[in-house]
Amino acid sequence: MAQALDNEIQKYLPLLGDSEKKSLLSVIKSFLNLRNEVSGTISIADYNKELEAAEAEFEKGDYISHEEMIKKIKQW
Repeated sequence: MAQALDNEIQKYLPLLGDSEKKSLLSVIKSFLNLRNEVSGTISIADYNKELEAAEAEFEKGDYISHEEMIKKIKQW
């Protein structure tokens, strides 16, 4: 079924003008962003930003040791 849909989309795509293609691309991106928000996934760029922020915190000494985390967990 998915292959049939892909083929049909490919058949109609060349018939669209540039403005229509831009609109369609915007809709596709919106669907993907919504799906990512619902599923809890993030983009690679956002993931890399989070990693860089975490590494910067670590380099500043802003972290707790494994032992400290175990103590905190036991207090939950």
